[in-house]
Amino acid sequence: MRTDMKRMIFGLLVTLVCWPLELSAQDAAFLKKRWSEVATRMPAEWYASEAAMEVAQQVVFCQQTAGGWVKNEPYHRPLTAVQSAAVAARRDEPGATIDNGATVLEMRFLARVYKNQGGEALREAFVRGLDYLLEAQYDNGGWPQFYPPRNPGHYSEHITYNDNAMVNVLELLRALPGEDDFLSLKLDEKRLDRAQQAFDAGIACILATQIVVEGVPTVWCAQHHKDTLEPVKARAYELPSFSGAESAGIALLLMEMETPSKAVIRAVEGAVAWFEANKQNDIALEWFEDEHGDPDRRVVHKKGATPLWGRFCDLETKQPFFCDRDGIKKWSLEEIGRERRAGYAWYTDKPAAVLKRYPEWRKKVGL
Repeated sequence: MRTDMKRMIFGLLVTLVCWPLELSAQDAAFLKKRWSEVATRMPAEWYASEAAMEVAQQVVFCQQTAGGWVKNEPYHRPLTAVQSAAVAARRDEPGATIDNGATVLEMRFLARVYKNQGGEALREAFVRGLDYLLEAQYDNGGWPQFYPPRNPGHYSEHITYNDNAMVNVLELLRALPGEDDFLSLKLDEKRLDRAQQAFDAGIACILATQIVVEGVPTVWCAQHHKDTLEPVKARAYELPSFSGAESAGIALLLMEMETPSKAVIRAVEGAVAWFEANKQNDIALEWFEDEHGDPDRRVVHKKGATPLWGRFCDLETKQPFFCDRDGIKKWSLEEIGRERRAGYAWYTDKPAAVLKRYPEWRKKVGL
């Protein structure tokens, strides 16, 4: 490791151990929030605060050697000395990911603080994150969930739409040349060109992975094979399927394109038709306590309820299905155990946003 990098890490470690600052109750309220909210949804003036800079320094400290960040970490909460040592120890290990908003959230946060306060270390960390995203992309335009891979043959190697992982990356890349938060970074033209090429390749991958049935484009699976592009499983209960949730995010991304190609228009039309044909009307999810006092969920009849879609729909019948951790398909929510029934989002209302936007989109593209 270069001497200057060692000095930077040591300085950041000292800073982190000295946390927390003497903050007022109002100023410290951000510590109780989720990282995703702190990263991108705080009041604009907060990103110019001393607390925001302290958080940004911690985000830089936690960046993996590969250039990305690990997921599900509350980066805005101060690390103890023991936690800081653990972060430093794992820095070279696989773990950088785009799952659950990771890496994209950290980059957006760093850009926002840099715009307000500067700080070359923040800009350098952002650029390393961008280089990580560009390096992680497959030649076919897709992104794996983790890069470098966690284990050879692991499902995280596959092209990942799950939880909008790839959509988040593409939205970031598209925003680089014009979004206010990124302009102050003054990214070089070579990187901006590479980002545009990566975005275009990502859209091409989306079009290539759309599931086509009897010549008609439909929607997408949450994961597609990194080589064959076919729908593939992830965790034991995440089987190959038509995906109601992830496909909505993809369709919205395509609808936001200013000058969509005929292929993109056809893809959106196919997805909208599938959403219309497969919505579940007059049902709702209801929380209740079982006989042991544990939280549980059930499907109830509710006339006029907002339509729902299955998170996973069978590739043959299009019927929503459900699974326990044994990976065996069931055809109603009540057939699986409480642990998965209450602990996973089996239904979604996300396609409603696509259908709501669809009429305006048709006008925009001249249909």
